[in-house]
Amino acid sequence: MTRTPASLARAEPGSPYEITFDGLPVSALPGQSVAAALWSAGILAWRTTRDRGAPRGAFCGIGSCYDCLATVNGRPNQRACMVPARPGDTITTQEGTGHEDLAV
Repeated sequence: MTRTPASLARAEPGSPYEITFDGLPVSALPGQSVAAALWSAGILAWRTTRDRGAPRGAFCGIGSCYDCLATVNGRPNQRACMVPARPGDTITTQEGTGHEDLAV
């Protein structure tokens, strides 16, 4: 018997839908956060740091650390672990502050 988080919780999620990450289709399930959908697709980083451009993704998973910032539907600095994935969402890698026009 294969044990999965869904089977342990006796969850029966709805049908998957598609979001995109940097133009690539990603499958998401109802109730998943953007971070969970990206993780499920094997995507572990969706932001780079300001100073060195180091890759970042989810760290705490509960919205405390701000490491998981992403640009969601054109809005930068969204905490991917807190934003529910919605059908048709467009997520893009956030470079630095997400405000390249500010030159900070």
